[in-house]
Amino acid sequence: MPDLTHLPFRLGTTSFIVPADLLTNVRYLAGRVRDIEVLLFEVDDGYNVLPGPEVWAELATRARAHDLTYTIHLPLDLKLGGDEPERAASLEKARRVITAVKGLDPWAYVIHLEGATLRDSTDASAVKAWLERAVASLGEIGVWVGGAEKLAVENVEGYPPEFTAPVFGRIGVSRCFDLGHLWRDCVDPWPYVRAWLPRTRVLHLHGLDRRDHDSVAHVPAADLDALLTHLLKHYRGVLTLEVFNQANLDSSLEAVARSLSRVAAA
Repeated sequence: MPDLTHLPFRLGTTSFIVPADLLTNVRYLAGRVRDIEVLLFEVDDGYNVLPGPEVWAELATRARAHDLTYTIHLPLDLKLGGDEPERAASLEKARRVITAVKGLDPWAYVIHLEGATLRDSTDASAVKAWLERAVASLGEIGVWVGGAEKLAVENVEGYPPEFTAPVFGRIGVSRCFDLGHLWRDCVDPWPYVRAWLPRTRVLHLHGLDRRDHDSVAHVPAADLDALLTHLLKHYRGVLTLEVFNQANLDSSLEAVARSLSRVAAA
């Protein structure tokens, strides 16, 4: 595995790389990457159920030993713009996760703003009400995490890229910029790279083959070279290779290393 820990941005990956629990993944990845995206997609049961305090304590110890940061992906079923009591239940779930992980001093908390019923709506009053509730929810969560800038609102596939734009005009949250989601929706990412990067705290990169979240080796070399050239000059946040197994991580790291070699030669 190439050593890519010297880059000016923090290169990381997810906590779903080896087929085991969170702690085993962190033990495997510490020293190989500089950030781990802790995926807490569903915290009520199953794989993602919240670990006990001893696990978080060891994760914090390994972070100090390996110059490692953590990005926390909050649950996918939060409905922060929903009606009560849906919004209240979502806030309580977010608060429970944030309380559990706070000892890690996370780099960012990645969050989705679910609004599937409104993404194509022409009902201005319904959209405005959703926006007011979403902004209010982000404001509350921002206090819990130590500042709204630590909340990274992600662009999600299937939504227009500008769906969440009004939120950024109302509150000082950051972006989680997922390039793979734009590629999946056949959207040219470059206008958004230029517009969004200054406010981006976390950047997700993954390739497309039969599906998204595949190896970065599937990203055309010219596109990857152009992206990394831009990031080396302009980005100092976290770049997450958002893949979910060892083979895709290894080939993604190799693809990034080859691209950096081409960029340096050029």
